[in-house]
Amino acid sequence: MKNLVISCLLLLLFVATAGAAEKNLVALHKNAGKLTKKECLACHAGILKETALDKKYKTFHRVHLESKKNTPKNCVDCHQSVDLQNGSGAALRKQVDPRICSGCHSGGVKDAKVLFVQ
Repeated sequence: MKNLVISCLLLLLFVATAGAAEKNLVALHKNAGKLTKKECLACHAGILKETALDKKYKTFHRVHLESKKNTPKNCVDCHQSVDLQNGSGAALRKQVDPRICSGCHSGGVKDAKVLFVQ
């Protein structure tokens, strides 16, 4: 009887924890455009350690977040929303609207390398 009670309690704890974690992640990302860089990096700090295939280049996350130039350095400057429910894992990388990039990279921000024709 004691083992049954312990098993039931562990099962309830597991279900509550798993459900809460999923719900919290969706709720947290629902307002991703309002999070601070510190809040984003609390879970996504690994992006600062990512390396490009060619080691002489930094990844775009590192270029933007570590730049000493006068360019945007907050996650929400580019990631204005994150959809964990409707977007697939592959679509997450596509959730930055190219118009956001062109706002800086077409000459809109001093020191941002111009990548788009004006």
